[in-house]
Amino acid sequence: MRWGLFLGSLFLALAIGVWALQVPSPRPTTAPAVAFSAERAMVDVRAIGARPHPVGSADHARVRDYLFQRMTALGLSPAFQAGALSPDAVVRLERWGGDPAAAGNQAVNIVGVLPGRDPTAAAVLMMAHYDSAWDSPGAADDGAGVAAILEAVRALQARGTFDRSLVVLITDAEELNLDGARIFFSEHPLRDRIGSVVNLEARGGGGRAMMFETGRGNAETIDLFARVAARADGGVTSNALSIFVYETMPNGTDFTIPKNRGIGGLNFAFIGRPALYHTPEATPDNLDRGALQHIGSQALEATDALLTADALPIAGRNAVYGDVLGRFLIVHAPGFGWSLLALTAALGAFAAWGARHRTGLQAMDVGRGMLSGLWLIAMGVVVTQGVRVLAGPTAGRAESAEAYYTLLRRLPWMEAGAVLAVVAVALAGIAGRAALGPRLLAGVVIAAVAAATLLGGFDPIVMGAGGVAIALSAWSQSAPRTPWGAWLGLIALIFLLGCIAQAAAPEAALVFVWPGLLAALAAAASALIGASLKDPRALIPAAIATILGGAWVVTLAHPVFLGVGMDLPAVLILMALLVLLFARPLAPEQARATLAAGAAACLILACGLSLTARFAEPMPPPIEGGPT
Repeated sequence: MRWGLFLGSLFLALAIGVWALQVPSPRPTTAPAVAFSAERAMVDVRAIGARPHPVGSADHARVRDYLFQRMTALGLSPAFQAGALSPDAVVRLERWGGDPAAAGNQAVNIVGVLPGRDPTAAAVLMMAHYDSAWDSPGAADDGAGVAAILEAVRALQARGTFDRSLVVLITDAEELNLDGARIFFSEHPLRDRIGSVVNLEARGGGGRAMMFETGRGNAETIDLFARVAARADGGVTSNALSIFVYETMPNGTDFTIPKNRGIGGLNFAFIGRPALYHTPEATPDNLDRGALQHIGSQALEATDALLTADALPIAGRNAVYGDVLGRFLIVHAPGFGWSLLALTAALGAFAAWGARHRTGLQAMDVGRGMLSGLWLIAMGVVVTQGVRVLAGPTAGRAESAEAYYTLLRRLPWMEAGAVLAVVAVALAGIAGRAALGPRLLAGVVIAAVAAATLLGGFDPIVMGAGGVAIALSAWSQSAPRTPWGAWLGLIALIFLLGCIAQAAAPEAALVFVWPGLLAALAAAASALIGASLKDPRALIPAAIATILGGAWVVTLAHPVFLGVGMDLPAVLILMALLVLLFARPLAPEQARATLAAGAAACLILACGLSLTARFAEPMPPPIEGGPT
């Protein structure tokens, strides 16, 4: 029975999570006029992405003139806005092999306006860039964004007129140094009328489009976005964690410029199919039509909501929010996280009381369960990094842009290897450290640390995690003795991490607070049904939590790995810990040898997949004078 519940709930969680990660079907050209159609937008994608069109090239001028004509046909009365290229942009273009003089040392934006009924109302800006990277047709980055805006404008016109004006800004030189956006927000007369921005970007060639960035103090923006989530084809993918993480990264898009001026809005991008990022293969034929449908539909509905809003969102407090399987958003104030943590503590205490009353559970065993979770984290950090570096250097140690793009092509291999490494550690944790023995575990740690250091460079975090993993592996008294000890120990650990995150960064705390609450609720229900955990009915709450919570973790894990997994593969061990938070009481207790064998097989396969990446996507020699 436990095997069935354990495997069945994990399978359903994975299946639902994978389903939720799918893109919507592209709408055909016969779609209603008021709807976004990816197939209609593909006409523009094919024209824009026919050939590479970096700044200064003949095709760059071709695309600029084509877009001017298209915007004229849409009634946007477009005009060119030229401005000087920045020194950094000139240097980058010259490194590509381009000639800034061929562009007149200028970036040229195309600015159009769809006038609203009230010329005094703050305007909404839709923005994407039309220049491509060197030697890339740029069908996704950012031909898809430009085409999506044109199709969205057509659909908005079919819906009627609006009080607010819509400004369409097709920027230039984004790939060089965000110069087009700088020029508009520094020099254009309309810059002070902009009240909100919808920006479209891409880093890859497909996958679900994520709303990954807003202006600061985004509570009102998120409230508006939550209201339109159900209207977008395929729903929405977004959470406060991604916005918090992106805020700490050095990356930037055109949206960075208005954001730094205090203008709010929504920044959308898809990052799947990373092998297509800035490569000759980024053609219209290789673009994921579903991704285009998803980003375009979200942009249309968000812009419509902004144009019809009585007042545009203004900066205030930040919101904590996240999508549930891409269908709707849960939103609450940052401080409400403390209330959720208090409820988690109460439910956990009730479950512990029931377990102690029925099974004699001791607090010491819950402490051992916490140490078991700590061992899982430490072991996971070491093993995932050791497996990851087998696929090549981290992005920070890539010696050229060519090396970085090769690593992006290897990213699917890295993800598969990291997932299997995490599964191996999780199975080992369930089997129990005694089933594998401290010597074998110490050997795995030493080998992983050595690989990570030799191939990836010295990392004090990996070294420290290795020491913790070896110490806990050797300390036999640190393993929990009962299912309740293991389960409540994990809940207590996640509760502790949630308190730390809530105090330090409440916008990111949802990754601990929400799963911890769901697990505590399941534990309390199990204690109420049958605290001995021997009655199969008492395991049903854990199975339900595994299915629902595990599916949510899957939808979180994949985009997180695409975003930061190249350098931080250990993010997946956190996701595994969250899944075990729900599934731990379902784990069969009498199959330790089977679980240990499965752990060994997964680790071997993980290493094989990572090594295969080096041969499947060989690293080209650096190009002298190429991009950096």
